[in-house]
Amino acid sequence: MASPVSAEVYRGKCAAHTIAVIAIVVGLPLWWKTTETYRASLPYSDIKELDTLSLQLTVPVEIILAKGALSLEQLRKVPSSDLKERASQLNSKTTYKRRYEIKYRRATPQEEEALGGPSLKDCDEALYHLDRGTQGSVTIYVISESSALLPQGVGVYIGSHRTAVMEIEPLPSLKAEAVLAVVDKKVEQIVQAMSFTDDVITAALSDRIPIGRFTKEAYADSRRAFKSSPGYEMTFSLLNPDPKSHDLHWNIRGAVDDYIQPFLDKLAPVAKVSVDSQILYYAVLGVTPRFDKASSSFILKSHSLPHVINPIEARLGSSAASLYPVLNFLLYVPEYSHSPLYIQDHDGSPVVTNAFHSPRWGGIMVYNVNYTEKQERDFPVRVDIDMVKVMEVFLTQLRLLFGIAKVSTPEDFRMESPGNEGLSDWELDRLLWTRTVENIATVTTTLTSLAQLLDQIGNIVINDNVASEVYLAVSAVHLAVSHLESGRLEFAFQASKEAIASSEKAFFDPSLLHLLYFPDDQKFAIYIPLFLPMAVPILLSLLKTAKEYKQRRKEPTKED
Repeated sequence: MASPVSAEVYRGKCAAHTIAVIAIVVGLPLWWKTTETYRASLPYSDIKELDTLSLQLTVPVEIILAKGALSLEQLRKVPSSDLKERASQLNSKTTYKRRYEIKYRRATPQEEEALGGPSLKDCDEALYHLDRGTQGSVTIYVISESSALLPQGVGVYIGSHRTAVMEIEPLPSLKAEAVLAVVDKKVEQIVQAMSFTDDVITAALSDRIPIGRFTKEAYADSRRAFKSSPGYEMTFSLLNPDPKSHDLHWNIRGAVDDYIQPFLDKLAPVAKVSVDSQILYYAVLGVTPRFDKASSSFILKSHSLPHVINPIEARLGSSAASLYPVLNFLLYVPEYSHSPLYIQDHDGSPVVTNAFHSPRWGGIMVYNVNYTEKQERDFPVRVDIDMVKVMEVFLTQLRLLFGIAKVSTPEDFRMESPGNEGLSDWELDRLLWTRTVENIATVTTTLTSLAQLLDQIGNIVINDNVASEVYLAVSAVHLAVSHLESGRLEFAFQASKEAIASSEKAFFDPSLLHLLYFPDDQKFAIYIPLFLPMAVPILLSLLKTAKEYKQRRKEPTKED
């Protein structure tokens, strides 16, 4: 019969063993599971593939042959369709392929009638009503030199829509292959002018391409224009530094409606732009202009222009409260003591518009008041600002800030003015090509950076909402690339915008910061003081039990 002491020892050992088993088998895994960081799965392999960007940009081109442009024998040998490709390796990770899907056909009677219009503009409008074309497409009408539609010295006319008219000299003696070679050369020049060039795509990928791959003009364009954004805010400010001398009046509402709003309506597929205005009194330049005795005027030299913006920007107060990039357009009326005020270029010549623009910021125009002898004796002078003159300058600067630069074309090319809208259809397409490629590159960079961050810091929470946005962004990028390959520019741009929105939601999600500064060593530092008092008795009991077990195993050996 076991003694009460031995029974008590046995029960103590059983209790210690039971507690140890429960703590190790149940408690430790439960604690580890309840304190681990939740991390939803992400498509790391798909994101890694996006980093090696490969783009194929397809432009649908329709070449319509008018009557008399080619001989009957030459027309018979014209193919119904053609495909031209050219690839460019921009860097080790970025490839770009330009692809033209060309279709040929004869002009319909309605198109022949439209080509016989009284003027090029009438012809362009008539062709537009017959076929508006899809975004990103180019339609080229080939006419005979005998049609006399194009003026002398003009070989190609590019309208304000998606249509161009090309003149070709009828040479019946040439073979069809030779004629098509002449046509193809002109067609490539037209399509590049109305869609994109290598420089345009390189500028859109400026964050991924070494500076050495840029031309001087492409690099300047990439630094001047605002980056792609779902929205912008535009502020027109009238600066009156001398209210005692000037009583300024400007019809900014009517000017915006007449000159800016048509441009913004045309730009609506790219971004939403809100417009406001303000008048600032006693807002002076941060630079004192120099008086020029020869012209009896004050001069602002080009090297001092950067110092003009900072003091004025402190008075604007719009950028700090905006979620979107702000475009600032300032009309400055110099005080009487500094009038007239003119801006000089780098070479010392006066700037015709008396205005300058700052990349990714906005523009400033100096508006001089012409005083009469009577006005100089009767202050303040009432000044009714010529808004036509002002808005022509601001609209030009606005085009530059959105990346709508002047297209370089051969001498025999003539382009139709965009008119009151301030933006041609093909210029909008050209902007969409740029923004789509830029969006895809930006999403790729954002997702790659996010994946690297989450991979390096393992204790950041990745909730299901973040993972969902990442999957949506990856899917939208693939969709955008697919639409670009198929020549569906409108759908490609919309998909790229969705990818941008999803990637930014994932990257800037507040949940990613919750445990950023709570690494594993801090976790142990917090929980060890709680568990150590309980763990020491259990460990000592287990060590004592192990020691007694070893002793019992040795005792039979001694008896033997």
